[in-house]
Amino acid sequence: MSLLLEHEIGDCHNAKGQQDMCVVGAINNYTTQLMSYGDSSAYNLTESLMFLAHFVGDVHQPLHVGFADDQGGNTIVVWDVSIIETAMKDFYDNDVDTMIEAIKMNITSNDVRQWKTCREKSVTCADKYASESTSLACDYAYQDVEQDSTLGDDYFFSRLPVVEQRLAQGGVRLAAILNKLFSNSAEESKSGSQFLI
Repeated sequence: MSLLLEHEIGDCHNAKGQQDMCVVGAINNYTTQLMSYGDSSAYNLTESLMFLAHFVGDVHQPLHVGFADDQGGNTIVVWDVSIIETAMKDFYDNDVDTMIEAIKMNITSNDVRQWKTCREKSVTCADKYASESTSLACDYAYQDVEQDSTLGDDYFFSRLPVVEQRLAQGGVRLAAILNKLFSNSAEESKSGSQFLI
């Protein structure tokens, strides 16, 4: 399935054509603001940290880089809410700690190493995260879905592993970004384990 989606590398603008007005631009903007930590900063760093965490989560949700008409997936609650809530109820007894432990059991140290690796010179690889989500939107979120259709068990069971993996990747990558930003020494930054769960 080939889709013309909102995100392409270097294509980060809003409906008015203002550059860096997308989730990738937001991640890079708030990361840059947080780099001023320790200096006298004109930024509200608490707010910057909260927005960075929010947008790193968003970029790992495939519909947030899907069709522009979906308004970043905000008009479709399946991936943000329904799949997670159904899994919480059916498999995890509505206990977020149980869900987190189950997701962690499926993460290998090799996964963590690959997910946190950023081959670019920047602190984040937000373009990479968005490109992954674009591919997942094509391959999973929109695949075999008709407008106004009811999604059944096949959709849920084939997409749940993707949702859980994206939750894990978002957490690992947020931890890696925070480690790079706030580590007290170059050695801590290299280990990248300070914030990992």
